[in-house]
Amino acid sequence: MNSERKLSADQWRDVQKVIVGEEHQQEWSSSLDQEDTKPPNIKEEQEELQISQDEEKLQGLEEVDITKFTFTPVPVKSEDDEEKPQFSKLHQRQTEEIKTEADGEDCGGPEPAMKSDPDTHLQPDTDAKTGDASEPETDDSEQTREPRSGLNSLNNDTFPVSDSRCTTGEKAFSCSECGKRFGTNGDVTRHMRSHTGEKPFSCSVCKKAFTVSGNLQKHMRIHTGEKPFSCTECGKGFGTNGDVKRHMRIHTGEKPFSCSVCKKAFTVSGSLQKHMRIHTGEKPFSCSVCKKAFTESGSLQTHMIIHTGEKPFSCAECGKEFGTNGDVTRHMRYHTGEKPFSCSVCKKAFTESGNLQTHMRIHTGEKPFSCAECGKRFGTNGDVKRHMRSHTGDKPFSCSVCKKAFTVSGNLQTHMRIHTGEKPFSCAECGKRFGTNGDMKRHMKSHTRERPLNCSVCKKDFGRSGHLQKRMIIHKGEKPFRCSICK
Repeated sequence: MNSERKLSADQWRDVQKVIVGEEHQQEWSSSLDQEDTKPPNIKEEQEELQISQDEEKLQGLEEVDITKFTFTPVPVKSEDDEEKPQFSKLHQRQTEEIKTEADGEDCGGPEPAMKSDPDTHLQPDTDAKTGDASEPETDDSEQTREPRSGLNSLNNDTFPVSDSRCTTGEKAFSCSECGKRFGTNGDVTRHMRSHTGEKPFSCSVCKKAFTVSGNLQKHMRIHTGEKPFSCTECGKGFGTNGDVKRHMRIHTGEKPFSCSVCKKAFTVSGSLQKHMRIHTGEKPFSCSVCKKAFTESGSLQTHMIIHTGEKPFSCAECGKEFGTNGDVTRHMRYHTGEKPFSCSVCKKAFTESGNLQTHMRIHTGEKPFSCAECGKRFGTNGDVKRHMRSHTGDKPFSCSVCKKAFTVSGNLQTHMRIHTGEKPFSCAECGKRFGTNGDMKRHMKSHTRERPLNCSVCKKDFGRSGHLQKRMIIHKGEKPFRCSICK
């Protein structure tokens, strides 16, 4: 019995030499020597008291410099010996789990967590641990809680956490110019090009530049003719999915964009924006040559052809060249005879919608244009311009043969038939041909005997206004024509 206690005492001396030092070793030895002379009950109480005191000293020293010592505690037999192996195994298993999880982490997150937790320094070194390694005689419940707290803190750090910006919709990046926020740094970079005007992506064919690569890819379909998107109703192909969606409104009749002023609805937002300029009077596009302003960029491009003289579009039938593709389309109707626009009142048909709108003013009597000199009103702006030449005496159209000048281009065309002998109009009754449509209509009255003009003096009827004017001269005694020789 003494030898066993002595053996245990020697082992504890070895431990105390490393941990406590010589001074604490002497105190520990004297307490053990006195154990044989005490009764068993007193001996056990002193033993427990001494162990608890030594543990407090051990704990105090370890807190001073806890990283200096690595030890393997030797179990001391007591009444709780049967419970010790179970706790030791639990402690060992938890320590192994901690080490395994720490080794499996890529980013090294658990290491700072272990080092920052003072409880983990009190655990045995896992490289030197044995199956029954444990602290000497301490409260089991406290020992059990300490490893659990360290393990929980470690597990909380090692669970994979998804990017919070993806789940919360956070916009962590902002533009330094306007302060607009974005979810990624790449979005900020692309947005900055709107401030700098940078267009790093350019077309290899026409050299047009773009701020975003996706816009370049869509643009390239113009050159390649690729149309990967098609309408499910009519099968028409389109270059972008957005074009398909806009096209579908033709089938559905949907017009989701409406004017806040006149309530007119549109299928495309761009059409609404253009329409709003009618109410605001805004003309944001101006010619760099003559400074004339336009509400649409397309109108400006068409206008520029006047200055450049460029006519890139030509008729496939006669080869005549035009400045716009729309002009070619309208011109082709003269070859095909197509007149898709008809008057709802008199059913007269026209090749162009503009001509129909002008014609409708005959029925409505609307004359929205007026002369600034005499106040006379006209149905079209072109009529006003032609009328103004009567005030200015301007005759911009002259014959290339006889140099006779005219105020209206139509009069020049009619005059040229005198030199060419062309007579495109023919009488439906006798087949006689005429140079103008007016001449043909006057001739028709000879077949119908129609005399719509009446003299207010003698009541004689005339088929032509010129004949009536001559008749009135007779009644007035007017002689407006005088001989230059005999007077």
